[in-house]
Amino acid sequence: QVQLVESGGGLVQAGGSLRLSCAASGRTASSYAMGWFRQAPGKEREFVAAIRWSAGPTYYADSVKGRFTISRDNAKNTVYMQMNSLKPEDTAVYYCAASTGGGLSRRDAYDYWGQGTQVTVSL
Repeated sequence: QVQLVESGGGLVQAGGSLRLSCAASGRTASSYAMGWFRQAPGKEREFVAAIRWSAGPTYYADSVKGRFTISRDNAKNTVYMQMNSLKPEDTAVYYCAASTGGGLSRRDAYDYWGQGTQVTVSL
């Protein structure tokens, strides 16, 4: 079992920045790939970014490339997402998720989910 706790959401003006954190706990937490998804009101939950725990590539949705950066601190079992140049359309609940498989842009690749943290970007 893996527990995920997100933090760092909030209200920010367009053009501003936020850093989300996801603390993972559990006996095998370090073996999971980690992803961030988001869900805006009335919309499907969508992939944002992903990273594997071992040294390797990161993955991003086209809508956030160049603005968001996913990283991890293996010693702290924590994944971060730095979000810069935020836009009103980035407003959503952001979820952290853990996966043992591939296809990290797919929701069904993930075994565990956090409760989510709200990000609101105002004009």
